[in-house]
Amino acid sequence: MKPVFSWSDTRNEYRRILGYFEFHSGYALLKFLGCLLVAIAVAFLPAYPALPEPAKWTLAIVVFVGLLWMTEAIPAFAIALLAIGLQIVILGKPGGVMVPEGDTKAWQEFVDPWASPSMWLFFGGFILARATARTGLDRSLAGRLLHLAGSRPERVLLFAMGTAFVFSMFLSNTATAAMMLAILAPMIASTPSPAAARALTIGVAFAANLGGMGTIIGTPPNAIASGLLREVYPIDFLRWMVLGLPPALLLVVGLWWALSLKVKSASFDHLSSDPDAAKGPPTEGNDHSNGNGDVVARWQRWVVLAGFAITIGLWLSGSWHGIPTAVVSFVPIVIFSITGVIRPQDIRTLDWDILILLAGGLSLGVGVSQSGLADWIAAQLGALDMSPWALALAFGFLTLLLSNFMSNTAAANILIPVGLAAGLKAGGGPEAAAFAVPMALSASAAMCLPISTPPNAIAYAGGRLRAMDFLLPGAIIGLVACPLAVFWSRWVLGWMGN
Repeated sequence: MKPVFSWSDTRNEYRRILGYFEFHSGYALLKFLGCLLVAIAVAFLPAYPALPEPAKWTLAIVVFVGLLWMTEAIPAFAIALLAIGLQIVILGKPGGVMVPEGDTKAWQEFVDPWASPSMWLFFGGFILARATARTGLDRSLAGRLLHLAGSRPERVLLFAMGTAFVFSMFLSNTATAAMMLAILAPMIASTPSPAAARALTIGVAFAANLGGMGTIIGTPPNAIASGLLREVYPIDFLRWMVLGLPPALLLVVGLWWALSLKVKSASFDHLSSDPDAAKGPPTEGNDHSNGNGDVVARWQRWVVLAGFAITIGLWLSGSWHGIPTAVVSFVPIVIFSITGVIRPQDIRTLDWDILILLAGGLSLGVGVSQSGLADWIAAQLGALDMSPWALALAFGFLTLLLSNFMSNTAAANILIPVGLAAGLKAGGGPEAAAFAVPMALSASAAMCLPISTPPNAIAYAGGRLRAMDFLLPGAIIGLVACPLAVFWSRWVLGWMGN
């Protein structure tokens, strides 16, 4: 009879168990423990004057999750969940460092951000993006716009960057960059000028980065700033566009002018510019392909067009009809769901990790504010005797620097609550917005490295760009964007206040 166990089976089982402790897993564990030790040391070893006990624990949590985000010891969404969990266990439990005995509902403050208006606003943006991708509307519109550019290289660059810029205001900048570079692939591959190929590639990636500055749903840092400002100085969809779009436009136009000097020697006359090339293979009847092998009804494309127009129109006219921006987000959510444009499998493929990361950032903002840490930091900064302008610039450049090396969402999660507290200390709600908004815009302007943003990574993966190709233009954009955002935000907020 064959034995139930054998040495061979045992050895294989040992190997399987030991596989869980490979070097990369052990290295991640070391990074995790190292971040924890540094956070404890930073929060509890120095004798901080007048720092409350809850604020010390909050400081430890903020430093811990911040270091985890920087070192990428565990996935970013997992760090956000860890931040919420630590705040509940340490700060929000009955009898904890921040909650008196008998209060059993205080912990809910740390999970309430999951259902906040900012979350629903961003979720509505995800639904819009998924609907346009599923119906092929994004590729069709992009193809038609590039058809209008003709074969002049400067016009091709202008229309490519302009399309990426506008699309990333409402859709994922990652998906926008991937789509535009796929459509431009024949032009990039066939041009005899390497400089022109590099200019087209980097132009699309940077335009997708900058376009996210223009709307609240353009990028998570915008939603984080808007969500944290909701109680002190609410900024609706149109006001954010007034604050974020002009600086973004100036930056992208300047970038186009600089890159257009590199594409003048290129020629695209040999390429056909078929506006329908991006639609995918032809289909019969009233159906069409979205380019991904998914056949959808033509009427669904019209539903998406109408839903998109209605939603954007309501967002832009919120000051007239009075419907909150987050409530308007239910228009595409409901319309696209009941008409079958968005199906169960589409809901499953949404970027839920980004929503979790956003919720974690808003939850951290609650802890920083409620524990007294924000007020303490603001008091320390006030002792430096810096003008609000200089302090806002310092926060903007710090966000810019950090966002070049880590997720701009994570950088915003860490820094914007602190900047908000400094603004409140300096002059109340408008001053808080004058700190938080430029910080969010500066996060989107961080693009010095291939790893700084997903569009940069996509462009770099094409094999035509070196890491150094990002450094100079990215540094110039960052150095211009931060003071431009601070100046413009302060001027506009002062004008709105009057």
